[in-house]
Amino acid sequence: MILIEDLRRLNIAERYAVTEHARIRLFERGITLNDIISCVANGEIIEQYEDDKPLPSCLVLGMELKGKYIHIVVSHDDEFIYLITAYYPDEQQWCDDFKTRRK
Repeated sequence: MILIEDLRRLNIAERYAVTEHARIRLFERGITLNDIISCVANGEIIEQYEDDKPLPSCLVLGMELKGKYIHIVVSHDDEFIYLITAYYPDEQQWCDDFKTRRK
């Protein structure tokens, strides 16, 4: 299980490894690494993906720098946070709190 405190301990730009997929999505969505850092600093883990490989990952809900809610999927080891993807939650897929998926 990933703890938000563990992510916050590593939450500086030099400790992020960004996958190629995430790099493309960040550019397409206008999300910056500083937005990701902000999300971890003020966010909370809302889902755990313990079976992900090569490392367990989690979904974090937080605020980006301009005050919009953002979701990021990350994993980590002792040295780095691995950013898998980031997006603005879709209101058709998420309830108003952006923590609960619509059924």
